[in-house]
Amino acid sequence: MGAAGGAALARGQSRRRPNFLFLIADDHAGYVLGCDGNRQAETPNIDRLATQGTRFAMHHCNSPVCTPSRQSFFTGQMPHMAGVTRLPTPLDDQKPTLAKQLRAAGYFTAVVGKMHFNRPAAPGLHGFEYMVTERELQQQWTQAVKPRPIPPGIPTKPRWRPFRDPARIWLNADKLPYPRFDSEMKAAYQVRLACEFLDHHKDKPFALWVSFLEPHSPYDFPVEDRNHFRPSAFTPPRVGPEDSGQIPLIFRDLGVEDKQGIIASYYTSVRYLDRNIGLVLGKLRELGLEDNTLTVYTADHGYDLGQHGRFEKHCGYDPALRVPLMMRLPGVIRTGTVYDFTEHVDTAPAILDVLGVDPLPVRHGRSLRPYLEGGRMPGARDHIFSEYLENEEAYVRTKKWKFIFCSGKRKRGDGYETENPTPGRYVRLYDLEQDPGEFTDVSSRHPNVVRHLEELMLERFRKTHPDAEKEPARLSREEAIEYYVRPRDV
Repeated sequence: MGAAGGAALARGQSRRRPNFLFLIADDHAGYVLGCDGNRQAETPNIDRLATQGTRFAMHHCNSPVCTPSRQSFFTGQMPHMAGVTRLPTPLDDQKPTLAKQLRAAGYFTAVVGKMHFNRPAAPGLHGFEYMVTERELQQQWTQAVKPRPIPPGIPTKPRWRPFRDPARIWLNADKLPYPRFDSEMKAAYQVRLACEFLDHHKDKPFALWVSFLEPHSPYDFPVEDRNHFRPSAFTPPRVGPEDSGQIPLIFRDLGVEDKQGIIASYYTSVRYLDRNIGLVLGKLRELGLEDNTLTVYTADHGYDLGQHGRFEKHCGYDPALRVPLMMRLPGVIRTGTVYDFTEHVDTAPAILDVLGVDPLPVRHGRSLRPYLEGGRMPGARDHIFSEYLENEEAYVRTKKWKFIFCSGKRKRGDGYETENPTPGRYVRLYDLEQDPGEFTDVSSRHPNVVRHLEELMLERFRKTHPDAEKEPARLSREEAIEYYVRPRDV
């Protein structure tokens, strides 16, 4: 660390090792933030956090689906190395994790919220001493909080039945609130647990994850928020003729007003998320812990809000891959915005580095510490890499190009089938300088670029994949990539 940053960190550690607060959202796209220049987004608490530390404006997830993506910033490994590339796969409890490193360093580790571990909570699991994850949160909330009746004349959303009901219903096109008041919402109970934890553990180093369910569909928000945002104020993104063959069937019947309502519901849920984040940050401030707590905010992945006719994330378009990341530790982390590429696998190394904790044994990313000091990263990333192995896809993005590779060999099992059968192996190349919306495939015009990005993709796989030494000999580039995009956790 530079002299100023190192001295500040030393002073903080002479008082007491900094605490750690990890705030995580589900499906929060990086472009739905006031601090990202979005004037319709109402995120004052997240925006304030961004101004108090370093914001990474070009941060990208390593997989546009919940479970694999979360493992990349929890283990510091690419999803294919962590052994989790599909939604239902549980993380091996023997894997090194960020929580295990912090616990070994003397932190009291805790999690409240959604983690996609795909198994019940248990003391010590993945390094957490205190765990209230999805199942336990649901059980405790329903037992502890009894809802008041909703006044007549206020419609509320029905039970969430994705893929069974029409998309306009389960994506909340009518912008209906969850049938509870703010104080009775699950997120309110989650915030209460988090604040109680802070009250009880304020006198010794803690590492607390608070992982929210919002704004994941059906974009929950309480009754009080039902009239915020007019759907007519939102303009659905353009859908081009190039998209006609790849729009998932479930979204094809959505009209303009449906899309406006869905977007308004999402923005309302993001606003609700921001309010709850503000409550946790306010508690930290109330207890006098703000100045000695490393606070990090991110999301598992982004989200398409109508881009290319999609309302989901299981794809390689920029809205699904770019996510928020901001880090604050007053007196140590400089304020500012970084526009270089960063990835989720960089997050855990940065956290451990700032806290002065031993690094994870397997690291596919690099500490972001030079940026946090206000400097530049030697050998900054010139691209990002992401993968969606459920559909045997992988993506490379540079400043100018987006490259998408799909084997075309695996039938989609995620519910987002199109009306066209998979055409077999395909690649797509988009010139992001001329075509930032990623509409026109120019792969046939730039074979040398395709070859270079295939080589880059293959290099990323070979450096990080557990089966790299088993790669068959004499494969073409495309065949070798197909070898790596096949999910092993099936």
